Amino acid sequence: MQVRKIKIIGTGKYLPEQVITAEDLDKKLGVPSGWVLKKTDVRVRHVVKEETASFMGARAAEAALEDAGLVFSDIDCLVSTSGTVEQSIPCTASLIQKALGQEHSGVPAFDINSTCLSFLTGLDVMSYMVAAGRYQRVLLVATEVASVGLDWSHKESAALFGDGAAAVVISRAEEDEPSQIICSSMQTFSAGAHLSQIRGGGTKIHRRHTDQLEPFLFEMDGPAIYRMASKVLPDFVDALFQVGGCQMADLKLVIPHQGSAMAMRLISRKLGIAEHQLMNISPTHGNTIAASIPMALHEAIKQGRIKRGERLLLLGTSAGFSVGGMILEY
Repeated sequence: MQVRKIKIIGTGKYLPEQVITAEDLDKKLGVPSGWVLKKTDVRVRHVVKEETASFMGARAAEAALEDAGLVFSDIDCLVSTSGTVEQSIPCTASLIQKALGQEHSGVPAFDINSTCLSFLTGLDVMSYMVAAGRYQRVLLVATEVASVGLDWSHKESAALFGDGAAAVVISRAEEDEPSQIICSSMQTFSAGAHLSQIRGGGTKIHRRHTDQLEPFLFEMDGPAIYRMASKVLPDFVDALFQVGGCQMADLKLVIPHQGSAMAMRLISRKLGIAEHQLMNISPTHGNTIAASIPMALHEAIKQGRIKRGERLLLLGTSAGFSVGGMILEY
């Protein structure tokens, strides 16, 4: 079963209060004025000061519930779809539940993590659970604190990221409603698994076994990732369109993972995405990891760029190396 009668009934987001401009980063990185903006096209990004991932996730969840006209007791499952975790144990979803003040609710809470594709993967997996009747309404939350693990000696990658959270509530759609997931796909090519990584923090490199900081900082080979994406994405998208019975011209909007403005422009040209079809929020958010797709979706809905029944494509890449896509009618 590919087509699922699933409806997005509410969205929300939260951005940290602290705003860091491109000019601020020029000074931090010790580069000439204008360097960060030229390299990244990110004018501002939000960075945590006191906020935690669970705090941000809870605020985004509250906004999504309010948008849906619901309260937490209307939800029967909470899933964190984040690429980073607040703690190794327990799962971030349980911490979000607690930050919502719902620690005695008994609502199941667990994580789905495929790094930058976590939201897309979570939406895909949980849509089947809702379609099957296992859950009625699911709250998906992507909350990311990228800033804590950046390696500031790698200037180009460090300048790309921002912090923040986004949330989406899904439920079953009635048969006469236009909302549905048409098809979805994910492919992983682990030959690129080490192109984007944080080596430490798990069982292989534990803090107990090293005094080095480097294994716990983010590493990325941007040019190599772009080469892999350029090679894989065209055939991947063509296959997705074949299953979905559509083509790029049929889409109202394409919402990609907001990895970098440059990568989105290059991929857009390669895939034939028209400028009016591309939802790009990276200049005002930066790369917010798995929160970037639901943040952009939230903005697209609030800005009126997508309306009920219109078709859109969610698309992205992630560490692993994975590509993922979903065609749906909002």
